[in-house]
Amino acid sequence: MLTQRRKDAKEEIMIPGEIITPAGEIELNLGRPTTKLIVANTGDRPIQIGSHFHFYEVNTALHFDREKARGMRLDIPAGTAVRFEPGDEKEITLIHLVGKRQIYGFNNKIDGNL
Repeated sequence: MLTQRRKDAKEEIMIPGEIITPAGEIELNLGRPTTKLIVANTGDRPIQIGSHFHFYEVNTALHFDREKARGMRLDIPAGTAVRFEPGDEKEITLIHLVGKRQIYGFNNKIDGNL
């Protein structure tokens, strides 16, 4: 959950590009189905995965049920990441990538429709 205070519009002039949110908490991805996986870093280097990276295509030193991650990304706020130190094992939560459901790039394992 993210919490942000609403500015009083009478006190300040809006800054171009500024986003003013309602008061209270905003729950990300509310109601979207999730998948939980245990992920272990079997490599000898830290691995960091960004919020919108296609989890199926992450570094092969991360050991997990890869097929369950096909078409999914981490359920974390945009612009953030999860870091796995060597030997780390943690449970992560994934959500489906949305939109056209086409994947291009990353490690080129899909390059087309999911």
